[in-house]
Amino acid sequence: MKLIKQMLAVALFGAAFAAGASPAAPVAGTDYVKLSEPQPVDTGKKVEVIEFFAYYCPHCYAFEPSLSAWVKKQGDNIVYKRVHVGRGPAVLPQQKLFFSLEAMGLVEQYHQKVFEAMHVQNKPLRSDAEVLGWAAGAGIDKSKFAETYTGLGVGAKVRRTERMMGDYRVDYWPMVVIDGKYMTSPAEASRNIKPAPNEEQMHANALAVMDYLVSKAKSEKK
Repeated sequence: MKLIKQMLAVALFGAAFAAGASPAAPVAGTDYVKLSEPQPVDTGKKVEVIEFFAYYCPHCYAFEPSLSAWVKKQGDNIVYKRVHVGRGPAVLPQQKLFFSLEAMGLVEQYHQKVFEAMHVQNKPLRSDAEVLGWAAGAGIDKSKFAETYTGLGVGAKVRRTERMMGDYRVDYWPMVVIDGKYMTSPAEASRNIKPAPNEEQMHANALAVMDYLVSKAKSEKK
């Protein structure tokens, strides 16, 4: 029922855009940010969508179900990528966990399970030992995971993420970047709405702005 409500809100918002209702149309600097220095994309005619997130972040956990549904709805319009942000030594094991799952092709199978381990089962996953123990308990091949987790590839992605956070000026999350040009989030898309919306409404606002930005970015590729 919750997901149905979110999808309905997005549909209504999107219908307003399609009808040309200018008061409802997202505004740069209000509902989203236009990057002063656009970043390169490598997705051809498809629109690149990057989510900056963290496993420990409760807002990222709350946003994940509706965001996943939105990604499926977009289908071939977009190329969707996730980037786990860094935030000091306590977050590094979670960051390495995500990039290990990505390297092993296991993100779709285990992404939600990691969120649930942290936010439902109260497992902090703040050390290498905790992450390796969780992975083994979740049924992931222990030796392959450990080799990936400590490998050069994961280390390189951690370093690349540091550069990306600087290039995109990411200082809070979840944050979504559309085609290297535009950034929005549940907080950004709801910043000037009064009275302040609840989190479910904030998600719907963000998804509606993302719909608009994907269409805008796609038209700019022609």
